[in-house]
Amino acid sequence: MRVLITGVTGFAGSHLADFVLGQPGTTVFGTFRPRSRLDNVLHLMPFVRLVECDLRDPFAVQTTVREVSPDRVFHLAAQSFVPTSWTAPEETLTTNVIGQLNLLEALRRFRPDARLQVACSSEEYGLVRPDEVPITEDNPLRPLSPYGVSKVAQDLLGYQYHASYGLHVVRTRAFNHTGPRRGEVFATSSFAKQIAEIEAGLKPPVLLCGNLDARRDFTDVRDMVRAYWLALDRCEPGEAYVIASGTAPTMREVLDLLLGLARCPVEVRVDPERLRPSDVPILVGDASKFRTRTGWEPEIPFTKTLADLLDYWRNLSAPGAGGGDG
Repeated sequence: MRVLITGVTGFAGSHLADFVLGQPGTTVFGTFRPRSRLDNVLHLMPFVRLVECDLRDPFAVQTTVREVSPDRVFHLAAQSFVPTSWTAPEETLTTNVIGQLNLLEALRRFRPDARLQVACSSEEYGLVRPDEVPITEDNPLRPLSPYGVSKVAQDLLGYQYHASYGLHVVRTRAFNHTGPRRGEVFATSSFAKQIAEIEAGLKPPVLLCGNLDARRDFTDVRDMVRAYWLALDRCEPGEAYVIASGTAPTMREVLDLLLGLARCPVEVRVDPERLRPSDVPILVGDASKFRTRTGWEPEIPFTKTLADLLDYWRNLSAPGAGGGDG
């Protein structure tokens, strides 16, 4: 089986490559851009065939799909940081929407029998009212950020290409996932990195944070990528599936868990620069449809996820580690 992972150098992409390489009979290809940092995939270099491809370039995408001729495609490449979508909305929409359109067109032309997983997001739901949780596939989509809008477009493009051309597209609406290699701009990783740097004496004992009242549904990234694989194995093409743990601690509770693992006292301060123009107050998902179809359940406790994330940053903050981008 020939498997193509777009955005393989990223957080979820690198973990998915780890997982797929463990499946018998698979050959793994992954797209990257020249400016992509390779820190997350250095350990994979002998095993994954990296393909330089900017998804915004339709000719590059067509060449990649034609030459790789994948059986399965996991589309994870995206501008995935919500705050960046406020400062760079055009880039976010171009990268996420046009990039996926180019991929769909290339598959339609050169590999129409391939199975495609589109990595959608809980941010599509946006404004969720108290009586609308837990969130299912039937909740209204009210995105509250340019990123959320871009993911709605990706989601519906996936549906449209299945309905119009019969492509085998499965849309996974993943809720928050975290773990080792998470980029430092994301809240859980930012908390862990700051704690590790404080422990190493690299910064004063003050942790800066944004909105701590938001409630988020977290799954370990290693459980999430296993779900992506099952989605193409067992889910109905054309359908959307929520993937979530079903629990939603506040970000304050998440931070308190990490502070409980810290090896020294840490003061917490809210940084106005880390607050968003509008924020989604609560995101908690109901993955019943996906569990019924696949039998998937999260296996890694959240406390272990956070401990592994903190240890990841401790290793990078150690003397002589040379840093990293997460």
